[in-house]
Amino acid sequence: GFGNVAPSAGSDRPEIRVTPRLDEAARFGVSTEAISDTVRIATIGDVSANLAKFRDGDRLIPIRVQSRLSLRNDLDALAALPVTGSTGLAVPLLAVADLGLGQGPASIERYDRVRRVVLGADLAKGLALGAAIQQTSTLPEARTLPPGVRVQSGGDAEIMGEVFAGFALAMGAGLTIVLGVLVLLFGSVFQPITILLSLPLCLGGVILALLITGEPISMPVVIGILMLMGIVTKNAIMLVDYAIERRADGMSRTEAILDAGRKRARPIIMTTVAMVAGMVPSALGLGDGGEFRAPMAIGVIGGLIVSTLLSLVFVPSFYTVMDDVSAWISRQGLRLLTPRDAMPDRRLSAPKPPPPLPPAFPAE
Repeated sequence: GFGNVAPSAGSDRPEIRVTPRLDEAARFGVSTEAISDTVRIATIGDVSANLAKFRDGDRLIPIRVQSRLSLRNDLDALAALPVTGSTGLAVPLLAVADLGLGQGPASIERYDRVRRVVLGADLAKGLALGAAIQQTSTLPEARTLPPGVRVQSGGDAEIMGEVFAGFALAMGAGLTIVLGVLVLLFGSVFQPITILLSLPLCLGGVILALLITGEPISMPVVIGILMLMGIVTKNAIMLVDYAIERRADGMSRTEAILDAGRKRARPIIMTTVAMVAGMVPSALGLGDGGEFRAPMAIGVIGGLIVSTLLSLVFVPSFYTVMDDVSAWISRQGLRLLTPRDAMPDRRLSAPKPPPPLPPAFPAE
């Protein structure tokens, strides 16, 4: 499933290693920086900032001075290079350092101040990035790394990890904003909760579509789920808002829900059919980059179909339950907020019996 596998470090190349002897260098007052400068200037010349310049009109041409190229193949000549210490006394390089042949990388790459070697590869058609990462992590070489060596994802794998890590944050922030807007629009907390309860309906369709097609959950699928949230929320808003309007016109709750299902089913189904038809070419993987877009389109199609069928059944049910909960909480709140002294007492408010009439006197 992998092709064009290549490391960025390449193979080791022969090199001349100069290892300072710190005790001898300290005795002569020679620092490691002085040893490095001596070898570097003799082989490749000084750095550009320290080079003399030749002025040719408006141009400044650097003058680089270095030893003959044959010096690099002669260890005895390198060992005789003079190194000046802090006391001003020049000593041969052999007196303060050991010279030898070895092998090492042609260049050293660092990332976050840590040495890095990048292993790059192209994925074959049909191999998802998540599955490729799982395959490489199970290799014996990846499990038994030497001390000081660790594996870290980079490139597309690093981006995918960041997307999955930020998915929960983006989803939570999006749902919070949607809830706040719906509370302001409906003037209630319970009916917006009814609308948000319809969001999990699309996840079952996404998983079912991926299982049928054999596609894994990847970065495009996560992007498709975020896109589905807006569409599913719109369908639930159409049902709930129409039911609230019908009840405001005097309909009962059951009649309003049934009328909302009849009147709003057509635009909901039309939107779903149009969206599914637009996603079919992407789901087939046509054109350049079709393998990347196909899982997203497949997940969106499955989520749309399942959420459309279930929302026409579950959203009215959620609406009924949340309406009963809202009415019950309102009654309980009135009982808690109403003081007992304000409630009428039948014993105190009972009418008093009339006073007895005076005795009647006989007529004279």
